[in-house]
Amino acid sequence: MEIKNLKEAAKRILEAIQKNEKILLYGDADLDGVCSVIILKEAIKNLGGKVEAIYFPDREAEGYGISEKGLNFLSKFSPALLVSLDCGISNFKEIEKAKSLGFSVIIIDHHEVLDELPKADIVVDPKQKDDNYPFKELATVGIVFKLAEKLLREKMTNSLRKNFLELVALATLADMMPQVKENKILTEEGLEYLKNSWRPAFQAFSKIFDLPKEVTKIISILNVRDVENNLPASFRLLTEPDFRKAEELIKRLIEKSKERKREVEKILGMIEEKIKDDEKIIFEGSKDWSLSAISIVASQLCQKYQKPTFIYKILEKESQGTVRV
Repeated sequence: MEIKNLKEAAKRILEAIQKNEKILLYGDADLDGVCSVIILKEAIKNLGGKVEAIYFPDREAEGYGISEKGLNFLSKFSPALLVSLDCGISNFKEIEKAKSLGFSVIIIDHHEVLDELPKADIVVDPKQKDDNYPFKELATVGIVFKLAEKLLREKMTNSLRKNFLELVALATLADMMPQVKENKILTEEGLEYLKNSWRPAFQAFSKIFDLPKEVTKIISILNVRDVENNLPASFRLLTEPDFRKAEELIKRLIEKSKERKREVEKILGMIEEKIKDDEKIIFEGSKDWSLSAISIVASQLCQKYQKPTFIYKILEKESQGTVRV
């Protein structure tokens, strides 16, 4: 048994490679989205194809998911095959716009599905109603790994498989997916390969941290917000071919990580002053809090107080936040 439409997605991507169609990847900027983009990009490259452009939305400015700004940026590449990774399943309006711009659209996501699906050409999400795949808790990166297996087939060498599984393990843990069944198998295997990775980023990390034991410290550093040319630091670092440059970027991210830690501690102090024992939830927000910090704050508060926690940033027209239960 396989995930619904996975075979169709592989077939469409292979067709695009064979016909020299432009291929665009649109990924969520968290580690699940980033690692999914890297795996698919490298799979396409190993098949002799080329990814024309990659876009990650800036959550601070654009919010979560496919954004109008992102589509406007990519519109110059139309017509093209647009593959959204770790986002898109709730972007009804944006998928319609993408189609009107001349894009053929594949959504690959793992988030909860609403009553209807966006009108993409192909939707891959184990949580869609008529998908009979038994395991519903894969991160997008796990789905994309399966897609890469279908795309590459006999070209999936052992070294390439190990390389992809490192990213699967990293992103599955970062996305806090339950460590059971397939996730447990993929994560345990992938973590073992981190120690001897060919990626300069992991080689540089291994000089600082005990891998795979201290993988959570790596995840914390990779989650630091640092965007250049629409590319988050995690993407730039994990695809950096030069060891010295990887080392330099890691040092910069460690410093930014310390700044974020100070911000998290400040926000925690402000919120904890307001928490009352008789209140069943924690619900706080501010225009001054960064989105990268509030997700950490929400996790820590929920764990400490054992209450559903919603921490949000007040934006110009709406608010955006993180929920932990």
